[in-house]
Amino acid sequence: MESKILPSLGCGYHALVLGASGGIGSAFLSAFRDDPACARATGLSRRSDGFDVTDEASVSAAAERLHGEGAGFDVITCATGALTIDGVGPEKTIKAIRTDAMAAQFALNAIGPAMVLKHFAGLLHRDRRSLIAFLSARVGSIGDNRLGGWISYRASKAALNQIVRTSAIEIARSRPQAVVAALHPGTVATALSDRFSAGHDRLTPDDSVRRMLCVLEGLDPPRSGGFYAYDGQTIPW
Repeated sequence: MESKILPSLGCGYHALVLGASGGIGSAFLSAFRDDPACARATGLSRRSDGFDVTDEASVSAAAERLHGEGAGFDVITCATGALTIDGVGPEKTIKAIRTDAMAAQFALNAIGPAMVLKHFAGLLHRDRRSLIAFLSARVGSIGDNRLGGWISYRASKAALNQIVRTSAIEIARSRPQAVVAALHPGTVATALSDRFSAGHDRLTPDDSVRRMLCVLEGLDPPRSGGFYAYDGQTIPW
């Protein structure tokens, strides 16, 4: 039976969701599990099994376990990340920058995904189309920054975008049919945006995921390494 969401992967594809207990991550996992063409949908999260992207040993152990089980994946989505960490939200002014808060933002939003690429890219298929996507944010765009503020979060997402772009170039050498992408999910009705979305329309997690999967489906290898919004628009770096 043809996939309802990723027909380019064919029937019987395998999906992996990292950060599967969060609002968007759980919506990704549900979308895959509801797709009759998905033969296996695996979810990892800190809440359910201790998977922690800020701990390389945790990331490495999870990848080794899946590799030992003979797992290979057609699509991997990394839905980890946070705007507020340990009760500290985004800064409104330069004077509010804290070294510990900035380090925590980079550890979760940039270094964590880099570790995912380091340890999980090898689980993508070499001989056919495969997809790996990371949740970024429009505020990580340098070219689109007109309001300022949120320095640590913006910078960590800009770093993630560079990590995605650079990794895509390397991955293409061994997996020429792979697509690596940074995706902006929109303003989504999750705990992450609750404090910062007054006056803004919000997508449901299911709607955001449906749109992002549609974007992924439309990407081909020459567009790998790009930064795309949920509506398909290319976001400037």
